[in-house]
Amino acid sequence: MTDDAVPAVPDHHRAAAPAPDLRASDADRERVAEVLRDALAEGRLDMAEFEERLEAAYKARTYGELTPITRDLPAATAPAPVSFTKEPVEKGSWAARIVGGEGSSTGGVAIMSGFQRKGRWTVPKRFTCLAFMGGGEIDLREANFADHEVEINCVAIMGGVQVTVPPGVEVVVRGIGVMGGFDHPHDDEPPEPGAPRVVIGGFAFWGGVAVERKVTRAEQKRLKEERRMLREQRREERHELHRARREERRDRRR
Repeated sequence: MTDDAVPAVPDHHRAAAPAPDLRASDADRERVAEVLRDALAEGRLDMAEFEERLEAAYKARTYGELTPITRDLPAATAPAPVSFTKEPVEKGSWAARIVGGEGSSTGGVAIMSGFQRKGRWTVPKRFTCLAFMGGGEIDLREANFADHEVEINCVAIMGGVQVTVPPGVEVVVRGIGVMGGFDHPHDDEPPEPGAPRVVIGGFAFWGGVAVERKVTRAEQKRLKEERRMLREQRREERHELHRARREERRDRRR
């Protein structure tokens, strides 16, 4: 081998393709949308196909759902190669939100009153609360976590506790209800890689513990704005397509 020869890269050192069940980012969905827009402009897709695929792209949650959308389109339609490589994200990731330590609050008490734990706070490994003829609110959507698994122990006697968790977090409900109950989150989904596990237990007598899965208000606002922009973009693309068809018909008549 000469001095300037470049050795072959072993297979185990090459970047592996992401797993189909890996979560896709907004940037990944937008890159696929760019490919679809170029394909529409070049006549590779008609308007109905474009709208159907674009909607599927923005709804896709994993790489396995994104990949088939552009599989039959040549790479030349994209202004740049579409990369499905997951870039590391530190700020706001689950790894950044599991901070260790003791937690900023270890419990809450509501006796004919109420308590709240919401916003930026650190959930300890074990959080204990009591609601007696009162109510409590535990919101984990913007919280950090002291450990990969945290336990929330609730005692609700003629009262109630509302627990709100963000999407992607695994939730296990183990509470016991006597003339009361523990609700499981609706629209449950597989947990995201690296997300914490929240175990909710305790006892409810003539009361209840409700568990709800919701995105943050900022995320709700972002999704609403994204849907509005998507509707406007679709409307503009339909107008542009109709304009091109009218010009084509005029050219044929001439």
